[in-house]
Amino acid sequence: MNPQSFLNSLSTKLRASRTVLAATTIAIFLAGCSDPQQVEYTPEIPAFTLEIAHINDTHSSFDAVTGSFTANEHHVFNEFGGHPRILSKTNLYREQAAAANQPMLFLHGGDAWQGTAYFKINEGRMNADILSRMGIDAMALGNHEFDLTNVHLNEFLNMINFPLLAANIDISLDADLAEQTNLLPYAVFAFDGYNKQRFLPNQIEQALASGNELVAVFGIALDDMPNIAPNTGDVQFFDMVASAQASVDEFHAMGINRIVAVTHVGHAIDVDIANQVNGIDVIVGGHSHTLLGDFSDLGMGYAGTYAQWVVNPNGESATCVVQAGQYAQAIGKVTVQFNESGRVLDCFGGNTLLSNDDFYRSSARDSDSRLTASAHAEVLAFISEHPRITVATEEAAMRKHIDVTYRPTMEAAYGSELGMVPEQITHVREPSPEFPNGSEVAPLVALGQYNWAASDAVYEVAGMRADFALVGAGGVRQSIADGQLREGDITLELLPFSNFISIVPLTGAQVIALLQETIVATLPEGAHAGKFPYGGNLRYRFVETELNVAGEVQRVEINRGSILRPEWHELEADGVYNVAMNSYNATGNDGWNTMYEAQKERSGRVDLAYVHGELTAFHVERIERSSDNRLRVIYADEALQCDVAGLACNSDAVAVVEFLRDTYVPLQGAIVPLPYAVVEWLQP
Repeated sequence: MNPQSFLNSLSTKLRASRTVLAATTIAIFLAGCSDPQQVEYTPEIPAFTLEIAHINDTHSSFDAVTGSFTANEHHVFNEFGGHPRILSKTNLYREQAAAANQPMLFLHGGDAWQGTAYFKINEGRMNADILSRMGIDAMALGNHEFDLTNVHLNEFLNMINFPLLAANIDISLDADLAEQTNLLPYAVFAFDGYNKQRFLPNQIEQALASGNELVAVFGIALDDMPNIAPNTGDVQFFDMVASAQASVDEFHAMGINRIVAVTHVGHAIDVDIANQVNGIDVIVGGHSHTLLGDFSDLGMGYAGTYAQWVVNPNGESATCVVQAGQYAQAIGKVTVQFNESGRVLDCFGGNTLLSNDDFYRSSARDSDSRLTASAHAEVLAFISEHPRITVATEEAAMRKHIDVTYRPTMEAAYGSELGMVPEQITHVREPSPEFPNGSEVAPLVALGQYNWAASDAVYEVAGMRADFALVGAGGVRQSIADGQLREGDITLELLPFSNFISIVPLTGAQVIALLQETIVATLPEGAHAGKFPYGGNLRYRFVETELNVAGEVQRVEINRGSILRPEWHELEADGVYNVAMNSYNATGNDGWNTMYEAQKERSGRVDLAYVHGELTAFHVERIERSSDNRLRVIYADEALQCDVAGLACNSDAVAVVEFLRDTYVPLQGAIVPLPYAVVEWLQP
C-alpha cells in the first residue's frame, strides 16, 4: 500500500470510530524500509457545510410536557418543550445561521400526529396549522400519520406548506391519495449561502441549472407499515434498503452528491440501513423516540451516540445518524462538513432539552414545593454550563395562537374527575437501569383492561371472562401527571387510539412465546420498543443472557388473589387462558406475530365494542394475511366496523376509566402505581 492510500484508509477508520484528529499532521513511519520515511497528511478543508435542525415524534405536544432532571444535588421538577419552545430555539438557530451565511435545513422525522387531546379533537387540522408556522423544510411519513383515514391524511397534506417524504411507497392505487402532489419521494434544496430554494421532483432541471449548492433530501417509511398502521388503504410499501440505494443512485446520476435521508423507521434500523446502503450522508430519524447523546448526568440515561458514524458497505463512504427523542421536548442540531466531491469529512452536534425556568422539588409543582431563590439560582447556573439542556422561552405569537384558537375547546373536552394522583406515575417503554421494572403506567392500564374484561357485564355479552390482560408499551402514550386526573386524560391522551378490547383464548405456551418474541425484538440498542409487553393480573421474569442481543422468559405467573393481596400461581404451558388485549395487538400487529399464528386457522376470539351505547360482542373466525403482509380479521357473523355511525370502539380507554373510578380509587384512595412489579428484569 502506498503512503497516501494508507493515510486515506487510516483517516476513514478514524472518522468511522468518531475519533477527532487532534493534530494537523500525522507522521507515518513505514515499516520494512531501510530508512524511516515521514509523510505529512493535512486534513481536507470543508468545501461545503450544512447545518440541520431536527425534531421527530412530536405527537401533537403543542404544550410543554411535565418532566424532571438532576442538577448536581438537586432533583428538579420542570416542564420540557412544546412547539412554541421548539420554534423559539429554531428561530435562534436560524438567526445564527443567517448571520454566518450558513446553509441550514429544519427537518421533522415523522409522527407529528396523535398523542394529545388537540389531535383527537381537531383530527390533524391543528397539526397542519401549527407545523406550517414552524418553517419546516420537509418531514418523513410516520406510521401515526395513518391513524385516521387517508381522507384525513390527504386533507393534512393539502394544508401544510412543506412536503411529506417517502421514497419507498406508491400511492397511485389509493383513491384518496392518488392525485396528491405533496407526498413525494424527495425534494432538492439549492443553497446560496443561508438562502435556499426548494425544488420538487418535477423541477429538477431548474435545480441543476440554478448554479447553487444542491442537497437532496429523500424519505423512507416503514416497509411493514400495513402491520403497524391501521388505515394505510391501498398505499403500497417497498423494501427500505433497496429503495434507499435506488434513491442515492438516482441522485448521483443527476450529479447531486450531498444526500440526506429523513426516515421514520427507528434508530436501530437507521443504523442497519447505513450499514447496507452506500452514499447516504446523513440520516435524520424517528419512530424509536431515541434521545441520542449522554444525558446520564441529568438522570436521563444514555441511549446511544449522537451523530453516530456508520461506515457503508463499500468501506469508503459513511453515514451520520441522528434522532431527537420525543414529544417536542428536545431539538437536535447536526453540522455536516463535505469535501469538494461531496464526501462527508465530519459530522458533529447534539440534542438539547428545552426547559422552562419554573423549578420545583416535588412533582406536586405547587407553591410549597417551589425551589428557594438560592436553589433556583444554582439550577440556572448548572443549566447555563451544560451542553445538553437549556432554558428556552416560548415563541409568544404561537403560544397566543394555541391558547386563543385551540385550548378552550380542548379543556372543555376532558370531562369529570376520576381521582387524585399524588405523584407522577411514570411511563417508559421498557426497563432500563433508571427504571428497572419499566413502566408504572402500562401495568395499571393492563390491570384496568383485565378488570373490565373479567366483569359480569362482559361475561353476559361475550360468554367468557379474562384471566389476565397484556398491553404493548406503544399503546400507552405518556406518564400520568400529578394532580386531578380526568376522563379525557385517559380517553384523549393516555389511550387515544380507540382500539376495542379483544379476549383471545391462548395456551400458556403461546403466552410465553408471545412474551419471548416481543421482548427479544426490543433488545437491540435503538430498537422500536412499542411492542414491549406488560401484564395486568400477570407478572413475569426475563433474564437477559447477552446484553442487547438475547434473553429468556423464565417465569410467568397469574394472580389468583386480589390487587392488595395477590396470590401468584405459575402459568401452565398446556393450560388455556382468556387473554384481554386491544384489537391492534390481538390481530398480530407490531410484531405480536404469535397472535396471528394462534388465529390463522381458527380463533375463539371475541371483540367488544359499544353499539348505540350497548356493549356488543363480535365473534372472530380467523385472521388472514394477504400477499403484501396485511392482516385482516375474518368475523364469524357481522363484522366490527368502527366507522359505522353509532359504534364506539374505544372500549380500551373506557375499561381503564371505569376501573379507576369504580374500583381502584375506592380501594386505594388515590391513583398510585400498583403495589407490586409486573416485570422483573435481570441483566448480565
